[in-house]
Amino acid sequence: YKILHSSFLASMPKQQSSCNRTVSLIYHLPLVILELIVHPEEMEEEIPVVICAAAGRMGAAVAAISSIYSNTEANVVFYIIGLKTTIPHIRKWIENSKLKEIKFKVVEFNPMVLKGKIRQDASRPELLQPLNFVRFYLPLLIQKHEKVIYLDDDVIVQGDIQELYDTKLAPGHAAAFSDDCDLPSTHEMIRSVGMQNTYMGFLDYRKQAIRDLGISPSTCSFNPGVIVANMTEWKHQRITKQLEKWMQRNVEENLYSSTLGGGVATSPMLIVFHGKYSSINPMWHIRHLGWSPDARYSEQFLQEAKLLHWNGRYKPWDYPSVHTDLWENWFIPDPSGKFKLTRPDS
Repeated sequence: YKILHSSFLASMPKQQSSCNRTVSLIYHLPLVILELIVHPEEMEEEIPVVICAAAGRMGAAVAAISSIYSNTEANVVFYIIGLKTTIPHIRKWIENSKLKEIKFKVVEFNPMVLKGKIRQDASRPELLQPLNFVRFYLPLLIQKHEKVIYLDDDVIVQGDIQELYDTKLAPGHAAAFSDDCDLPSTHEMIRSVGMQNTYMGFLDYRKQAIRDLGISPSTCSFNPGVIVANMTEWKHQRITKQLEKWMQRNVEENLYSSTLGGGVATSPMLIVFHGKYSSINPMWHIRHLGWSPDARYSEQFLQEAKLLHWNGRYKPWDYPSVHTDLWENWFIPDPSGKFKLTRPDS
C-alpha cells in the first residue's frame, strides 16, 4: 500500500494539488488501488492458526485463542477443528463472549479417517482421542494457505503470533518444531521429572523395523505441539501418507516405546521428519508445565517466554497443576456453564 500510494502521489502533476482536483484524482483511481487505500487491513496476509476444540477440555482452546488474539495486531484467522458433536458448543462460546470479534472458521474432523490406524493399548487413553491426530491432516483441513501454524490446545501465547509465523523454513522442509534439547533453562525440569527427550523414549529399539531406520536412540526428539508448516512441501512430500503408513505399521508391529513420552501422535512424526525439519525459536515453545504438580519454572523465565505449553497430565484447568494463574489470565468462562474449572475450593 505505501509503495503504491507514494508512487501515485509522486506522479501527480503539481498544478493539480488543490483539494477538489485531488479528490477527483482519487475518485478515478483503479479499483484495486482504491481498495488498498480505503481498506488496507483487508490486504494484509492472513495468519492461519489451527487449534482443536475437544469435548471435556474446550476451555483450553478458548484460553489459547484469547491469548493469541489479545497479543497481536496481525490478521489472524482461527481454524477451530472439532468433532460433529462438539462444534455447536464451541461456536456458541465464541459468539456469546468477547471472542465474537475474532475471524474464525469451524471445521469438522471425521474420525473415520483413523479407522485401523490407532493401536488401543496406550497408557494414556486421552492421547488416543481423534483430534490428537488433526496435525497429520493439515492440508486436507486447511486448503487455501501456503503456511500454517498448528497449536495444541493446552498452550497460551504471550508474544505476538506474527513472530512465530515468520519462522524461516529451510528449502525442502515441510515443518518447523522445537527440539527437546534446545533450551538449557528447561534441562533441570526434564531431569527433575524423569522425562524422556530422545528417540529412545518414543520408539521401541528392540523392533527390527525401528533399528532399520538407522536413527540413533540418543537423537534429540522434538515436540509437535507447536508446528509451523509449509503446505506445498507437505503435499509434495506426501507427509500425511507417510504418517499414516507408520500408524498402520504400529498397529501391526507395536513399534512405539511403552513409556510413550509424548503420546502416540509424536512417534510417527519423529520418524517421518527425522533430519528434515527447521527449528522454532526455543522461547516460542516453553513446555513441560504439565508434567508435575510440583516442578516449577522461575517467574522471570515464564514472563520472558513467548508461548507456554502444559503438555503432560497436569492441565491448568484441572487440579493439581502449576502456574495456573498465567493460564487463567486468558480463560473466558463458558456462557452455557457446561465447562467449569477444577480448583481446590470448587
